[in-house]
Amino acid sequence: MADRDRFGGTFTDVCLFDDATGAVAVWKVPSTPDDPSRAIALGTQEGTERVGARPSEVVYFGHGTTVGTNALIQHRGVRTGLITTDGFRDLIEIGRQKRPDLYDLQADKAPPLVTRDLRFGVAERVRHDGSVETPLDEDGVRQAARALKAAGVKAVAIGFLYGFVRPEHEDIARRIVAEEFPEAFICTSHEVAPEFREYERISTAVVNAYLGPVMQGYIQRLAGRLKELGVTVTPHLTQSNGGVIGFDMAARLPVRTVLSGPSTGVVAAQAIGAMTGIANLITFDMGGTSSDVALLRNGEAKLASEANVHGYPIKAPMLDIHTVGAGGGSIAAIDSGGLLKVGPRSAGADPGPVCYGRGSTEPAVTDANVVLQTLNPTHLLGGRMPIDQSLSRQAIGRIADRLGLDLMATAQGIIAVVTANMAKAIRVISVQRGHDPRDYALVAFGGAGPLHAARLARELEMKRIIVPRNPGIGCALGLLLTDLRANFATTRLATLDDGLVGDMAEIFAGLEAQAEHWFAEEKVAPADRKVRRTADLRYHGQNYELAIDVPEGAITTETIAALAEGFAEAHKRLYGFIAEGEAVQLVTYRVEAIGFVPKAEFRPQPDAGPDASAAIIGQREVWFPEAGGFVDCPIYDRDALQSGNLIEGPAIIEQMDATTVLLPGMTARVEPYLNLILETP
Repeated sequence: MADRDRFGGTFTDVCLFDDATGAVAVWKVPSTPDDPSRAIALGTQEGTERVGARPSEVVYFGHGTTVGTNALIQHRGVRTGLITTDGFRDLIEIGRQKRPDLYDLQADKAPPLVTRDLRFGVAERVRHDGSVETPLDEDGVRQAARALKAAGVKAVAIGFLYGFVRPEHEDIARRIVAEEFPEAFICTSHEVAPEFREYERISTAVVNAYLGPVMQGYIQRLAGRLKELGVTVTPHLTQSNGGVIGFDMAARLPVRTVLSGPSTGVVAAQAIGAMTGIANLITFDMGGTSSDVALLRNGEAKLASEANVHGYPIKAPMLDIHTVGAGGGSIAAIDSGGLLKVGPRSAGADPGPVCYGRGSTEPAVTDANVVLQTLNPTHLLGGRMPIDQSLSRQAIGRIADRLGLDLMATAQGIIAVVTANMAKAIRVISVQRGHDPRDYALVAFGGAGPLHAARLARELEMKRIIVPRNPGIGCALGLLLTDLRANFATTRLATLDDGLVGDMAEIFAGLEAQAEHWFAEEKVAPADRKVRRTADLRYHGQNYELAIDVPEGAITTETIAALAEGFAEAHKRLYGFIAEGEAVQLVTYRVEAIGFVPKAEFRPQPDAGPDASAAIIGQREVWFPEAGGFVDCPIYDRDALQSGNLIEGPAIIEQMDATTVLLPGMTARVEPYLNLILETP
């Protein structure tokens, strides 16, 4: 029995896979924001009980979490100090001197995670070539450590200029701080992000320190709760790159888990695409608080080396996921201009949407769906959660009165606004990067993804939608399908030409040695190891790089030619031109280490024919603007649908973890792995 949990903002999802039979069971419990480990433990206990198993029978335990992300968003990390090169203590506040919004003079920048009184500069200077211009002032480091201890900080980040080229100064500073302040969480920039661009590198180290004690405490509490339950296997935590790592590394490098929650949803979509034979996908993961979207071209998810997470630049390997504050709990309100606005404020898990009856008075997207009756108007979660439609009608009615619209038009207006918000997010990762969304299929998952997928696809003129068998636990399902992953990198600027062969071979050999050490730490068998190399390239003088795959095998002049060709192709696709005759510069070398682990193997089901009438469990009037009012729709039980079944819209397909809406004119087909394929003419 393998157990996978994903802690989200509203619900915690549990997915259990029986290795012997191939059976998949899913479960949801309300999240516990005050201590997420409680929901994980409760979900594990209830989930195993539901399938008649004991926690001690779990042979693999993996989970994703939003603990680090939420701490960063809500500024609930620990009091943190910074030790850096003298004269550069304000670097993390000055940044790149860019406003968050170019044309908004009132836009606020994210506040620095280390206040100025806790930032200390010490004398030292390493040049770009690794030579030491000014030796490290060790007494200065010791004084800074004592001052930070007296100030009551819980974590210390250490980041010097060009520390990634020559890390000795950072290592010495770490040793001194540990001597003076052994109880502090300490991290150095070359350990966290050994790459160039000092602002982003030091920002990453600061975020890592800021989150370190928070993640350590969470991991310790969760490990204790799992032990009390009887779970005996070593737990793993999802990284932002879609792979998993052990708890020890997650505690040392929490910055690598800021996209832990949504990353495995992309992994699940990748596997579902392989099952259905559809390689070009756009993932759409809509939960209670936000929607996460990503693009997979030819079945491959793009890995970004840097991202701006809630105003803080982070140089850490992560799947290229774009997030927008549009979820089932997103609150609808009227702005200062008298227009309807939806999100980014969210009702969250507690009190939740108005229909939950827990005291909320501001309607959310879920309330709009309850009024339109696309969602069941009496209960959710397969009957486990009763709801009150009258409360939703009252809350939306108040907004309708202010807008001068009727109730149903206002509810549909809320859906239209949130759909536009999500379409904008998808255009960011598709149209703005040279991809036409009409050439892709939309993979809809998350608790609210299938509910909104049809309208979102219609907005983007996408013709095909894939709804996984268990969409509400897509991210937890992805944990059944992912591998151990670690990333190693180093920056060395050089012109891409045949003279680089020797240096390139030496640098990649060093990175691969680090990967081998990690394989040994994680006890990955030699047969289960894979190493993938990439290089970040740019034209000389450019400020942004493109990641290009490095061919397998020995580094030769043919490798250089392949990199140049790959860079030209990628640059043409993204920017529309090739700068003939311009020198190409290799900036950063990267190695991704993958440790293959046993995964869930899903089995195709025999074709049962197109007749889906046996799965009809009732009728419900649903409001469709296309029909100008309510339409009597058949309600299908997703669990009763079989391979080959065909459904014509309008229709509603219900299951414990999600509801799928089929618009008039659309069809849904159940493919052999029981995923739904929705198509529109």
